[in-house]
Order: sequence, then structure tokens, then C-alpha cells
Amino acid sequence: MKKLINSPDRVLDDALVGVAAAHPSLTVNTFDRYIARAGGPTPGKVGLVSGGGSGHEPLHGGFVGLGMLDAACPGEVFTSPVPDQILAATRAVDVGTGVLHIVKNYTGDVLNFQLAAELAADDGVRVEGVVVNDDVAVENSTWTAGRRGTGATVFVEKIAGAAAELGADLGTTAALGREVNDRSRSFGVALTPCTVPASGKPGFELGEDEVELGVGIHGEPGRARGRLTSARELVAVALDAIHTDMPLSGEVLVMVNGLGGTPLIELYVVYAAVAEWLAGHGVGITRNLVGNYVTSLEMAGCTITVCRLTPQLTHLWDAPVVTPALRWGR
Repeated sequence: MKKLINSPDRVLDDALVGVAAAHPSLTVNTFDRYIARAGGPTPGKVGLVSGGGSGHEPLHGGFVGLGMLDAACPGEVFTSPVPDQILAATRAVDVGTGVLHIVKNYTGDVLNFQLAAELAADDGVRVEGVVVNDDVAVENSTWTAGRRGTGATVFVEKIAGAAAELGADLGTTAALGREVNDRSRSFGVALTPCTVPASGKPGFELGEDEVELGVGIHGEPGRARGRLTSARELVAVALDAIHTDMPLSGEVLVMVNGLGGTPLIELYVVYAAVAEWLAGHGVGITRNLVGNYVTSLEMAGCTITVCRLTPQLTHLWDAPVVTPALRWGR
């Protein structure tokens, strides 16, 4: 194992110190382990809290800031945050208008956020939750009952965050988040495994000419092993799966997301193939992201996420955002 760390058991602690040093717009509570906006909560605004295991950066801490999250709770690498830290973050961002929890559909995340919401309710904090489950590859896989939550988490956090920033109430913000999830689908492909620092060895094995079709963001098995082929052919596998599950039409938002170990030039090769496939099916890309947004440590590969847009969702996507990982409009 070759990693730029000090010790395997201090990766998260050391990374949080780095986040605090790099981003004065954020405040890092190292005791309760959450990242929040440095200026504190905005009076009258619904708070947004998300979180999950570390190793997926910039998700979630990189999306804390104007127009997105108010706080993020990082667990240990590929390990759910605990209820106490979620509760502390929820309390910290509540100003009396309620808090929205945005949760990827992994059993530990769902259970711990639910418990934190119940504890917050005992304190008089109104909490609603949006569970993201956009991955079409498999159901009821490792760590998950139902479909896994992947790239659509970024879309939900951005669009719900914009709505909250514009003054939407808790129910409206939650409904928008659920709408984005319902209109989004993802599919991932891995070329290599990744290594969790605490384990010191790859989470799975792939042959030199093998890929994992439908891989999860923790290295969970996909729907099949396949042979390494062209980017165009791999994109067709992914988009065929998405289109079969949710027929694509009209205007869409597309994210080609690197899993941590894929050069940006390859992601643009993938994006070109995505644009070609969608144009051939009469679908117009009107908004896009290309880069590393939901990673899996150093895994090579990518995920493709497509959201069927409406005028309202496009307007909220375009709204100003100022976070370490997304920034436009100001």
C-alpha cells in the first residue's frame, strides 16, 4: 500500500485538519466531527445536512457553503457517521425552520441518520429526510437494501440547497430533493479496485483486461464482470442500463464523475461518448459536470449520472453556489 498518510488510523483526523487549514469559509468541529459554514447558520433558512463514509471526497464536505449544504458529517473511510455527530451537526445548523437530511441509501447511513433525526425531534428540531438511491446497476447489494445512492447525491444537494437559499420551507425543499432523486439515474464502471488504509489491501481483484460493470462507490460488486473495451462501448452499456430503467428524453443534466484514479483527459473521452449516445437518442444535454465529485479513494473508473430536467430544476441548478468543490454565479 502506497498512500500519502501519516498513519492508517489518523487519516480522517489529519484530513479534517487539512480541510480547516485550506478553506477559511468552513469551520471544522474536530470533537463532534462535522464540517459547517464558517459564518454559522443563516437566519430563517432551512438547514441541509449530509454525510457518509470518507474516501468519496469532495463529497460531502466539499459541498458545504452558499447554495448547497450547511454541514457535512464524515465517517471513517467507507464507514457511516455515527448518530451523535449527525445530531451535533443538525443542532448546529437549526435556526427553527427545520433541517433536511440528505442520505445515500446505505444501511448504516440510513439507520444512523434516522436515529439522529429521532433524537433531534426530542429536542424540538423538525427534520425531514431524502434518501438517494439512483444506482440502476443492482439492488440489495453489499451494505444496501434496495438501490445504492451515488452521483445523484450531488444533484440533490445542489438543487435542494439552492431552494433553501431562496427561502423554500422544509417541506418544499424535501419535495424538491425527492423529485431530483426520482428523475436521476447512475451507473458506474471500475477499471481497478481501491485500498482502504485500515485494511492495507485492495477491496477486490480485477484482471488486467477486466472491468466491473455497475460497481458501487465502495467497490461493491456490480452486475457483471466484462472485458476492457472502448470508452464508447462502456458508455453504451451504462446508458443502455439507465435508459432501460428511466427512458431518457428532453433536456438533461449529465455528470461524468471520476472515481479518483482516472485522468481528466479520459473523463472527457467518456463525456464525448455520452454526448454522442444521447444525441443519437434525441436527448439534449443542457447542463453538465465533468470531474471528480464522488470518488472511491484511488479507484480508476467513472460513474455516469443523468437527471431529466424541468425548467424549475434548471433554474435551481443555475443558482449561485460557493463551495470548495462547486462554484458559480457569484
